[in-house]
Amino acid sequence: MNFWAILLLALAMSTDAFAVAVCRGISLKSTPILGALKIGILFGVVETITPLLGWLVGYIALQYIEQWEHWVVFIVMLFLGINMIYNSQKQSDGNCRELTSSKKSFLMLIFTAISTSIDAFAVGIGLALANVNIFFAATMIGIATCLMVTIGLLLGNKIGCLIGKRAELLGGLVLISIGVITLYQHLSI
Repeated sequence: MNFWAILLLALAMSTDAFAVAVCRGISLKSTPILGALKIGILFGVVETITPLLGWLVGYIALQYIEQWEHWVVFIVMLFLGINMIYNSQKQSDGNCRELTSSKKSFLMLIFTAISTSIDAFAVGIGLALANVNIFFAATMIGIATCLMVTIGLLLGNKIGCLIGKRAELLGGLVLISIGVITLYQHLSI
């Protein structure tokens, strides 16, 4: 994977967290920049760690599935992409996952960050099979998520949940494209 593919992957991986942040930003009258940045950093850190863990699992499994790794990458990306597209089409009238920054609900904030990064774990598995520099990819995913969550919180009441859902739809399409390209590259050799 080249730099641009990893950048697109990072942006795609951050779209579900962005959608959640936008939905939360809608319910806030105003969001302090520092508060939004703290939440963005938390989501970014979680989103950096999960593909690293997935990569470790994928690296261990690589010796058992090496001849089919391109198919595994394709299936993982296809599944995640379809899931993101499906989630982007769900009704969002008040059903957005809640983000909050109060100390009392810090555990809920961490749970939300983890729930939006489960797909990054699966992508980490795929990246191990695709022989990608996982530290660079995970860092890019974390930075993209931090920025997207911060922006989503700050602009949520201005841009609305519809934009967040469209970003998630686009992210799903990007993941499917990456899976198809990976499969094509391996089959055309």
